[in-house]
Amino acid sequence: MSEEIKKPAEETAEAEVETTPVEEAAAEQPAEEAAAPEAEAEAAADKKKGWFKKNHELEAMKTKLEAAEAAAAQTKDQLLRTAAEYDNFRKRSAREAEQKFNDGVSFAAGQIIPILDTLDMAANAPTTDENYKKGVTMTLDKAAKAFEALHITEIEALGKPFDPNLMNAVQQVPAPEGTESGTVVTVYQKGYRIGDKIIRHATVVVAE
Repeated sequence: MSEEIKKPAEETAEAEVETTPVEEAAAEQPAEEAAAPEAEAEAAADKKKGWFKKNHELEAMKTKLEAAEAAAAQTKDQLLRTAAEYDNFRKRSAREAEQKFNDGVSFAAGQIIPILDTLDMAANAPTTDENYKKGVTMTLDKAAKAFEALHITEIEALGKPFDPNLMNAVQQVPAPEGTESGTVVTVYQKGYRIGDKIIRHATVVVAE
């Protein structure tokens, strides 16, 4: 009889020790609340690390971009300098080629001009042979066309003010009526030029 009474007492004690699910949840809740700040701190730390990483990558990209822009600007400057140097070289080469051409033409023309002087005197000399005079005149016309093709021009002197850069004065005479002093009144020998280069100065007489 005593054993039977004792057993229910033990079961009652065990029942008192057992906890309900609500009590278990209540017991676990403080632990979860304690872990939440740590998780938030870790998340904040990870976010901060990610921000620093992205910022570092952005700065690196910005540095590379600036370097690329500087390299592009330097390359552009070099290209512009090269283009300018080439343009100067091209112009200088063209000038030198033109100068050499003019020098060659000037030398050749210098050898021919005395012959033209003789033909010019023959064309202006009195003669009864019209065919002879016509032949000389035709030769002078062909020579003039050849000079024109070579850009050789006759220096205009008669009736012009004396220009020492283009003419040689061999005599001064009293100025004819209505003629200003320093005016060319006679051309002894024609002058020729090609561009700015003088092949032969005109030989002239100038009014005093």
